Amino acid sequence: MAVKIVSVGRSSASRSGQITGLLRAWAAGDAAALDRLTPLVYPELRRLARHYMRREASGNTLQTTALVHEAYLRLVDAAGVDWQDRAHFFAVSAQMMRRILVDAARARGSAKRGGGRHWSHSTAVNLDNIADVGAQRDAELIALDDALNVLAQMNPRHARVVELRSFGGLNVEETASVLKISPQTVMRDWKLAKAWLRRELTR
Repeated sequence: MAVKIVSVGRSSASRSGQITGLLRAWAAGDAAALDRLTPLVYPELRRLARHYMRREASGNTLQTTALVHEAYLRLVDAAGVDWQDRAHFFAVSAQMMRRILVDAARARGSAKRGGGRHWSHSTAVNLDNIADVGAQRDAELIALDDALNVLAQMNPRHARVVELRSFGGLNVEETASVLKISPQTVMRDWKLAKAWLRRELTR
């Protein structure tokens, strides 16, 4: 697995501004804003899901559709989210997709092993393609999720940078905007977090 930063279909500035306006209207209680928002964000959610699922050998369309649908339902049900902009929306979407995939991997592993936990963190991981982990073995996805959870306890911002850039496909500027830090800080956190994850996952 290598951390390969892939765009989730960035649109023009005007389109991004439209999405931001609708997100804020939706958060303020305008139910009609959700109807106008859906056709704008659903195709991008699908592109993000395909980024996760692109290496599945069979049933890819169905699996991608199911992932998008589940993530969208969770987003619609999300309460109390102070939507900042389009980047924030897709960062939250990526977090939800990560949770859906990890939960599914854990469920499959539990069913196969009768609830036992016999996988290991010893698998060598190439962090240049970390975003493809959802299409790799379940044990690798679980190991990565566990490592990110440990990192989040040690340094929440470092873990958030990894999630936004690797799972959300956000660039440096978008990540800086979501976290309200400078692009230089994002790059420094990104390098330190990658080094820590590489040690954690390959030791």
